[in-house]
Amino acid sequence: MSHLIRILVADDHPVVRDGLVAMLATQRDFAVIAEAATGTEAVRQAAAHRPDLILLDLEMPELDGVEAIQRLRAVCLTARIIIFTAFDTDDKIVGAVRAGAHGYLLKGVPREELFRAIRLVSEGGSLLQPVVATKLMQHVSGRSALPALPEPLTGREMDVLRCLALGRSNKEIAAQLSISERTVKFHMSAILGKLNASNRTEALTLAAQHGLITLSRK
Repeated sequence: MSHLIRILVADDHPVVRDGLVAMLATQRDFAVIAEAATGTEAVRQAAAHRPDLILLDLEMPELDGVEAIQRLRAVCLTARIIIFTAFDTDDKIVGAVRAGAHGYLLKGVPREELFRAIRLVSEGGSLLQPVVATKLMQHVSGRSALPALPEPLTGREMDVLRCLALGRSNKEIAAQLSISERTVKFHMSAILGKLNASNRTEALTLAAQHGLITLSRK
């Protein structure tokens, strides 16, 4: 049996939340261990239950958006965060990515895509839904180019970065490049440092702005 992924579902709409919980319950490797209807409740539940992954709506009472992500990352360092929301404006997407979200999906996505995102992100990957990647690229293309990196990425670091842009997990990157997962993590740390990124999704954004990769819009 696959590793059990312990999930916190945070959404202020009871019907949506109940639907998500019921949907996730169909997967043997998922376990919803807590629910939250407000941003502050999500932070409390994350601190109390230490989930592996948090499925978070951006717009909730009391605490929402970037601040919610920042507080969740502070109280539960190991939790991975996927934004699952109806909001697709540039500022929402960029703000969430910079705050540390590991994935961004829009409500209405097919359930299999949601399941895949949860498994991918829980394994250390990052995911931007194609429509989200398109909006992010539109935001990036509307800004002036960044100056050259102080230290260029090595060939192997570029290989890892390209795999990351394709939505690969550490395990998948290791297999594709015939290196260990530990080596993947080493290269990833170097990539974050050189791009001055706080997380993988921000690294993808900055790498695209530097012209190192192109985020898929398919």
